[in-house]
Amino acid sequence: MSVPLLTETELAEALTELPDWTRDGDVLTRTVQAPTFLAGIELVHQVAEAAEAANHHPDIDIRWRKVAFALSTHDSGGLTALDVELARKIDQFAAKLG
Repeated sequence: MSVPLLTETELAEALTELPDWTRDGDVLTRTVQAPTFLAGIELVHQVAEAAEAANHHPDIDIRWRKVAFALSTHDSGGLTALDVELARKIDQFAAKLG
């Protein structure tokens, strides 16, 4: 069963609380600059655990110390509360990077 899509108003409101995220159509994106390669890998590990627990998996691209995340709820065909919640968790993990 798919999760309901967020309305344009809900998305706009969510993005005000997620200043490091950008909306590109039906995808939320953010790139995190880690202090070291290993810190970036640890960030990916933390996000992977949270994603697995939520059964909601982001696209992740690792380029040395830069880790890019892309969120979308493919089963629903766009952005849902699952994406916003995972974006918030990623922000929490990223804030703890040294």
